[in-house]
Amino acid sequence: MSSVELNGKSYETDEEGYLVNLGEWDEDIAAYLAEQEKVDMTPSHWEVVNFLREYYNDYQIAPAIRVLTKAIGKKLGAEKGNSKYLYELFPYGPAKQACKIAGLPKPTGCI
Repeated sequence: MSSVELNGKSYETDEEGYLVNLGEWDEDIAAYLAEQEKVDMTPSHWEVVNFLREYYNDYQIAPAIRVLTKAIGKKLGAEKGNSKYLYELFPYGPAKQACKIAGLPKPTGCI
């Protein structure tokens, strides 16, 4: 385990950089994690991150990519609910990268 210090606050992360305590998540740590992942956050990125946080609150699980694309398509429209769009936002794996930035655990099935 390691920790990140931001604006006088400490965030504990696991060996892969995911937040240990989901309740510690805020936009400061999200921006830091995005920077570490080399993702420049735009409103489209935040839309996916916020969607994932809502999804996690509802189902207590971080969705794998197939479930994520289907759920986003249902809520945000077909033009956003596809792998191509999500990989443009999160090139190293939409479920894995976006979940990390959203302060969620790594989705099951992600390597």
